[in-house]
Amino acid sequence: MIRKIFIESVCVSLFVVFSILSFPAQGRGGQPEIADILISNNSENLLLYTRCVDCFKTEMESAILAGVPTVFTLQLDVYRERLLIWNKSIVSNEIKRTIKYDNLKKTFSIYTNGDLDPVIFPDFESAQKAMADFNGIIASPLAALEKGNQYYLKIRVKMDKVRLPLYMEYVFFFVSFWDFETAWYKKDFFY
Repeated sequence: MIRKIFIESVCVSLFVVFSILSFPAQGRGGQPEIADILISNNSENLLLYTRCVDCFKTEMESAILAGVPTVFTLQLDVYRERLLIWNKSIVSNEIKRTIKYDNLKKTFSIYTNGDLDPVIFPDFESAQKAMADFNGIIASPLAALEKGNQYYLKIRVKMDKVRLPLYMEYVFFFVSFWDFETAWYKKDFFY
């Protein structure tokens, strides 16, 4: 009886170890990072254009296609550089994007900051592009900036941890492998 329990526990342990070693290796292309940062403005606002690359892993794609909502959060901070004292924080903001797959309609819905009306995409590639591209994001109102000063913008993208119901994260432990956040990226600008 004790030998049977020992053999079962060893088999379960080996299965867990092999699963942990194999799941991350399958879905990793590269580490998620932010690319193509551009700061511009219109007549009222400072605008940010950027994208996140290598942010969709194989396990994440499978979970999205199974109907698990996934949330990307863009965190951005605008600071004014000052010489003799600490830099002044102008604006801190978070933009959340959620992707959900509707298996009946075979469409992907993307909600930004909890909007009631999502943007609908017919295919996964265009939905992935929309999730990873942050174009025309309002970083700060121009009224909050003083002309003739040096500023910088710090940004990062993170994927919020997925919470599965009824302790299912213990069964589907590999879900934690797709939690990520990029490093902070800094872009200087003059206004």
